[in-house]
Amino acid sequence: MSNNVVKGIGKHCLLQLRGKGSVVDLGMVPCAPLPPHSRFHHHFSKTRFHKTSKPSYTSSLSRSFFSHFSSSPSSGPKIGFVGWYLGKLESHPLVTKSITSSLIYAAADLTAQTIMLPSSASYDLIRTLRMASFALLILGPTQHLWFNFLSEVLPKRDLPTTLKKILMGQAIFGPCINSVFFSYNAGLQGESGHEIVARLKRDLLPTLINGVLYWPICDFVTFKFIPVHLQPLVNSSCAYIWTIYLTYMANLKKVIVD
Repeated sequence: MSNNVVKGIGKHCLLQLRGKGSVVDLGMVPCAPLPPHSRFHHHFSKTRFHKTSKPSYTSSLSRSFFSHFSSSPSSGPKIGFVGWYLGKLESHPLVTKSITSSLIYAAADLTAQTIMLPSSASYDLIRTLRMASFALLILGPTQHLWFNFLSEVLPKRDLPTTLKKILMGQAIFGPCINSVFFSYNAGLQGESGHEIVARLKRDLLPTLINGVLYWPICDFVTFKFIPVHLQPLVNSSCAYIWTIYLTYMANLKKVIVD
């Protein structure tokens, strides 16, 4: 008797599912009513049949898939030098940016000396160390703080926001960092306070004017398309060409003060 009841239940369920043409979902099987005299009636009458959510493994796979592509590049697998460098940017951002700026400034100064010096002259490594130490101790940390500050006060990347960042760079960051650069370099060369002021009066304004012709394009690309943790790197890379000119200006003969 019980076997016939079970077979009847199974037959009714299969017929209904076949008629609907749907995929079986164990959480919502629409079986026919059980006969009142069945010994399974009491058990199934207390069971709630309702629409269940998607299986948990599907949700976990979806979360895993989207989290993989929405995560930052630094959270992915580290491959080669680029992966190693991105890892250092994430774990030690200030030190990594400072050392990067230092290496770029040293390379730019050596390039400038290669262009400017006669073939018989030797490289001035003390001058190169001055340039590298400025980038390591002052420029790198300042860039780190400046770009983080801009990303907080102006977080968007639309055109008006990008133009505001460029304007702030030309009006605030550029004059300040160039003044410190000329003063730092002149001071390490033994120039007095009056001589440093005279150098600033002679060299700062032409440098800022030439900077207006060069930096807005670099800043537009940096602020518009580059993530904030890579902006100092891109800025320092643009500074390679600029520093060739800047080191030339910084190492002009000092101003004779009467």
